[in-house]
Amino acid sequence: MARHANPGGIRQSLGLAGWLLVCFGAAGIGAIASSNAGGFYQQLVLPAWAPPASWFGPVWTVLYVLMAVSAWLVWRIGGFRHAGGALLLFLGQLAVNALWTWLFFGWRLGALAFIEIMLLWSMIIMTMVAFWPIHRTASILLAPYLLWVSFAAALNYAIWHANPQVFA
Repeated sequence: MARHANPGGIRQSLGLAGWLLVCFGAAGIGAIASSNAGGFYQQLVLPAWAPPASWFGPVWTVLYVLMAVSAWLVWRIGGFRHAGGALLLFLGQLAVNALWTWLFFGWRLGALAFIEIMLLWSMIIMTMVAFWPIHRTASILLAPYLLWVSFAAALNYAIWHANPQVFA
């Protein structure tokens, strides 16, 4: 008996690859702004609870994978026809995520970066709420992201206030 290709499986695999590409594309946009972030971060007055710069890359890599899988789980239920609003909200928060790195590291606008990260925090919650009725696991997969952004917001605030000479 001949094996037949599984067009649904191929579509799902391509969908996951697409969401990974979108998420890591946003990460790449942010990475451009943070190309010198490690050295800059080490020169700042940091709170005692600030993690070493070496933690950020691995943490964000895991978070972007979880975000991509989350969006993919929602997308596979019925694509943009079924979950367009939730997926557009996801894409919006992803754009806000990429912008934060530019505000903080690229343009050194501490106050604006803090306001923006609070917007991001709110958008993550809204995305989790929008994903919940469509796919609960997708919503839950965003919880580590929300926790890390909560921590990053506190860190943004502390660093901005401890380094007034650096941030506009």
